[in-house]
Amino acid sequence: MPSSLIEVRRPYTEAEEVALIDAVHDALVTAFKIPAQDKNVRLVVHAPHRFACSPRLSTPEYFTLVTIDCFAGRSVDAKRALYAAIVDNLQPLNIPADHVTIVVRDLATENWGLRGGHAACDLDLGFTITV
Repeated sequence: MPSSLIEVRRPYTEAEEVALIDAVHDALVTAFKIPAQDKNVRLVVHAPHRFACSPRLSTPEYFTLVTIDCFAGRSVDAKRALYAAIVDNLQPLNIPADHVTIVVRDLATENWGLRGGHAACDLDLGFTITV
């Protein structure tokens, strides 16, 4: 049950915003094997002066930061697959691969409160974390 945040430096159309969210979610479904209905992705559009990035980027307005909080236990290979899938899925939006930064924060299941205030470590999540 990852919780994902996409931060960008330029406005997109509503359809493009949905595509950004779907790009990250679809990558999580593919790489982390989460259930497709387990969708928790937010998009924040910043004014460029409020979201600094490297001045070396060719088109800094396309800088995209994806932060994913997830249960600990995914393998390095699963994370590599996630990174590649996110970058690939963002290409149709003309976001250059080298303008995407992805941060995965692994959190122990006892640090998640779910389904009425229960610790995730006490629940049957319905999917495996160790992929």
